[in-house]
Amino acid sequence: MLRKNKIKVLVVDDTIVYRKAVSDILAEIPNVEVVGVAHNGRIAVSKIKTLKPDLLTLDIEMPQMNGIEVLEYIRDHAPNVSAIMVSTLTSEGGEMTMKALELGAFDFILKPSAGNIEDSKRQLRELLLPLVKAFQIGRTAVGSMKRSSRPAAGRTTTRPCRPGTAARPGRTGRPAAPVQAAARKGKSEVVAIGISTGGPNALSRMMPMLPGDLGVPVLIVQHMPPVFTRSLAASLDAKCALTVKEAENGEIIRPNVAYIAPGGKQMKLVASTDGRNRQIKLTNDPPENSCRPSVDYLFRSVADYYVGRTTGVIMTGMGSDGTAGLEILKQKGSFNIGQDRASCVVYGMPKAPAEKGLLDVIVPLDKIASEIVKSVK
Repeated sequence: MLRKNKIKVLVVDDTIVYRKAVSDILAEIPNVEVVGVAHNGRIAVSKIKTLKPDLLTLDIEMPQMNGIEVLEYIRDHAPNVSAIMVSTLTSEGGEMTMKALELGAFDFILKPSAGNIEDSKRQLRELLLPLVKAFQIGRTAVGSMKRSSRPAAGRTTTRPCRPGTAARPGRTGRPAAPVQAAARKGKSEVVAIGISTGGPNALSRMMPMLPGDLGVPVLIVQHMPPVFTRSLAASLDAKCALTVKEAENGEIIRPNVAYIAPGGKQMKLVASTDGRNRQIKLTNDPPENSCRPSVDYLFRSVADYYVGRTTGVIMTGMGSDGTAGLEILKQKGSFNIGQDRASCVVYGMPKAPAEKGLLDVIVPLDKIASEIVKSVK
């Protein structure tokens, strides 16, 4: 069984120091085998054909054939292969990383900025280990779902619930305890979305389905470092009928605009000076759930100002950021939507809310936009 679940990894980078460091780190992970290395994309493509890896660690900027071109090859010729991108913290690196994630890359890490090899390797280890382990878990879960004749938890739950109950996955142990919720006050007046691993690709598929006259503001926390959230906003804005922008401190939130929390900042809502509007406040408050921006941080503030008038959305991602915030939203009468297991890259962030009965509907990625529209119209 262990051999069957072993993940085969091809390490692709044009710098020998990074190839060695990444290979050494991967060798520390149980059931991971480094099957080869390549110093440019052209060699990587030839090795994909012969070595048949499950996963690549893939440098974006390489000579002869860059990481984007490798991903395009994978999309067309090796769709079962995934990739973790290794990027640089620059505007160009951010734009290329967005393209990579939209092409289906699993996630990305930043090249370390440390001045010596040992510190660089430590940074790489801290960033890479959780992603590879999440990829392992995801592969195991997909395999289990394919082998099972029964629907996996959350896989086909598209139904709204009876009043006073919450949607639950198709297979659970004990029923989730009911959440004491305030009454809904009609349609929602704001949408708050939390998302992480697999997010850029999921958002690039879901957000264009929202109409330009949605009629409410949309607030998004996507776990990402600085620079990359700006690139994500620009990429989505080009695809969507809604205006999509990186949030700015002090701006009044407007209908038909989606605001993405800047990487490295916490984002919350506060009252404007005249008390008539809600505006964005960006802070350097500490990370929550090891995240800044944090979904919980945003959701709590939305709950304060939109009692009974919020749509909360939790989508693909590692960890549990968003669960505590969704519970507060639910207690204050929100309508909560969760992405189902089958369409998540990592079924982490929606899992706990589903098990706790905090979600009103659990739907595939391609149904989330329609549920949002129904909740605000």
